Amino acid sequence: MSLPTILGFFLSLLLFVAAIMGSTSNYFVFLHVTGFVMVVGGTLAASFVAFEARYVMQALGQIRAIFFSPRMGRGMLTNEVARVIRWGYMVQKTGLPALEADTKSIKKQDQFLAFGVNLVISGYSGPEVRQLLENQVETAFQRRTVPCEILKYMAANAPAFGMLATLVGLVIMLDNMGTDPSKLGPGMAVGLLGTLYGMLFSRLMLMPAANKAHQRESIIRFRGLLVAEGLALLAERKSPRFIQDAMNSYLDPAIHFDIDRATRR
Repeated sequence: MSLPTILGFFLSLLLFVAAIMGSTSNYFVFLHVTGFVMVVGGTLAASFVAFEARYVMQALGQIRAIFFSPRMGRGMLTNEVARVIRWGYMVQKTGLPALEADTKSIKKQDQFLAFGVNLVISGYSGPEVRQLLENQVETAFQRRTVPCEILKYMAANAPAFGMLATLVGLVIMLDNMGTDPSKLGPGMAVGLLGTLYGMLFSRLMLMPAANKAHQRESIIRFRGLLVAEGLALLAERKSPRFIQDAMNSYLDPAIHFDIDRATRR
């Protein structure tokens, strides 16, 4: 579970609820099924019209996924440097057959890394390995960020459907103004609460989910480019220390890998 995400979401809800409880004793006035259905239902319906259903379902799945820990953390990038450096020493001493034997289990664990290692073992040059892996990284990033774009589309639409609920409420209010003044309140409630729900749905759930999912995919993309550089240098038979310095140049100095420190342990 991603504890900061969970805390941030529930803290924002708590602050909103606390503000309501501190302003009125009639809490249930903020609950209106009609306004909620118009905002959420309208936003989802428009998304299914605008995009293929499977992509919309993936986007909705991203909302749930942000509450779980990311696949790639900051510290794991240092481990990628260490792994490629270890392979560099292995290739220096015993050649590519040792690399092939050492990476047999990777195929089931990490398809991208397995693809890159196979390119090195197959004898592709460094620039060729770099180009092929970068192509895979960029195309995968484009595919995986489609749900993020859909969430941003939904976030932009939710306030619009909130305004639509406001217009419906105003029509109801004006229609009953001369005949039944007692219905003015419910009609206005549909309108105002629709706008409220639209803003909450957009700014508290959809837009944060889109940004978090995009950030995580960006980290995976960065990791892919880092690994691509390391494997390209491995294909060029660069020294492990050169591979270390080249891969470290991509990273924050605070998480640089140090061969000398690792060998002293």
